[in-house]
Amino acid sequence: MPVTHEVTNQVPPLVYDVAEDPALLDAVARADASWVTGELHDLGRLAGSEQAQDWGRLVNENEPVLRTHDRYGHRIDEVEFHPHWHDLMNVAVSHGLQAAPWRDERPGAHAARAAKMYVWGQVEAGHTCPISMTYAAVPALRANPELAAQYEPLLASTVYDFGLREPSTKRGLIAGMSMTEKQGGSDVRANTTTARPAGDGTYRLVGHKWFTSAPMSDLFLTLAQAPGGLSCFLLPRVLPDGTRNPIRLQRLKDKLGNRSNASSEIEYEDAVGWLVGDEGRGVRTIIEMVNNTRLDCALGSASGMRLGAVRAVHHATHRHAFGKTLVDQPLMANVLADLVVEAEAATTVSMRLAAAGDRRDDEQEQAFRRLGLAVSKYWVCKRAPMHAAEALECFGGNGYVEESGMPRLYREAPLMSIWEGSGNVAALDALRAMARQPESVAAFFSEVELAAGGDSRLDDAVDRLKKDLSDVDDLEFRARRVVESMALVLQGSLLVRHGPQSVADAFCSTRFGGDGGLAFGTLPAGMDTSAIIGRARG
Repeated sequence: MPVTHEVTNQVPPLVYDVAEDPALLDAVARADASWVTGELHDLGRLAGSEQAQDWGRLVNENEPVLRTHDRYGHRIDEVEFHPHWHDLMNVAVSHGLQAAPWRDERPGAHAARAAKMYVWGQVEAGHTCPISMTYAAVPALRANPELAAQYEPLLASTVYDFGLREPSTKRGLIAGMSMTEKQGGSDVRANTTTARPAGDGTYRLVGHKWFTSAPMSDLFLTLAQAPGGLSCFLLPRVLPDGTRNPIRLQRLKDKLGNRSNASSEIEYEDAVGWLVGDEGRGVRTIIEMVNNTRLDCALGSASGMRLGAVRAVHHATHRHAFGKTLVDQPLMANVLADLVVEAEAATTVSMRLAAAGDRRDDEQEQAFRRLGLAVSKYWVCKRAPMHAAEALECFGGNGYVEESGMPRLYREAPLMSIWEGSGNVAALDALRAMARQPESVAAFFSEVELAAGGDSRLDDAVDRLKKDLSDVDDLEFRARRVVESMALVLQGSLLVRHGPQSVADAFCSTRFGGDGGLAFGTLPAGMDTSAIIGRARG
């Protein structure tokens, strides 16, 4: 009988140590966090295993389901997840990705956590949303020392304890956030949810929230209009007496990506909350939470770019066309090398900002972090969708098929640019930081100029940027252009100082020297593409 279906020239499964990433490991060492390297590789091997990759696939193919009522008609407001969602969450929490660094006194604890987040996030992005929100909730909660003393140890616990129970009875907690409303979006000062004092130290909240991700969290930070103005509140799902707080889940959002994670519309029906910070200072109270989740947006985009680059290089290494492997085709090598350069720039700047989180007593570091986060959140997250599209295209038609995993990566990519303020919000926040904290500009250029003299193309770009910033006319109209330039010189400075010559040269020649096109894969002749691509072999 003739053979009609012989399988040839297909790429073997990619099973590898995700933490075997030279840009990441170098950044960990610079952050004085080398003590995490062993754990990082353990997590990386699990992240790159067939088992974990299956977990990620299955939780996206079997999306969460909302159960508003039980079969008897009682309101339950529960979301059912695929069992592997809990496997993913358990790994993340047991490795301290959610909040452990806040109680870890080792040097580089926040950078170590960022590195683990970057590695484990390459398995599946959706579950990192509640992990990130829990991490970011801790510093905001400290605005109410009594609540922080009660809940912070449980938020920082490395035990994942899922289930609807009174928070103090659990071994570990997950926190969510519920800010935006349908009439305001990013303009939270337009929120209409109200909070009235109940006379017993609590408030009663009434209103509708348009986006509440991870509604099965134990605690939520939310914004509402109190008598003294917009204020921040903590709401548990289960009250101290064991009854359910009336937080009603109306529906789950049908999203482009991030489909494993339940994002919901909710209504507060006289829900009980505790004030966090002072009345009327809700935005100021919540801003530290926003800054930390913005860091995770940049980390998430960098993580996705690294995954796309590694998958593309793996495919091209094993796939043959026109008589040789794709990776040996000069034009494909150009594309792959450019993808790796972009991913390493994103990784390096994200980890530098994570390291600044470990130096909270250093005023210059915090000034740099404030501006650097806004700048990098804008640019790194803006590059991710283009990067994912190009990485997918490296697979040809195979990349357009769900089984490749690339469509999921592509769908996830735009989220980080939207979450915690879309591109315009991030760019305008950078301008606001410069206007309100002039010391942040000085700190930013002090960081960038550590590379002065290392590459003339970078030096010229820094000079152009200073001239652009000195011209205040139409600055808001030019905000994206200015912030993009700031992000690029920061990335360029870090790569010139810390990256290999091959990567730094490719970055500076194309991003500053004008020797490149608008698409990926337009590196100039003479680049050491082989050395660059070698940094992304799984």
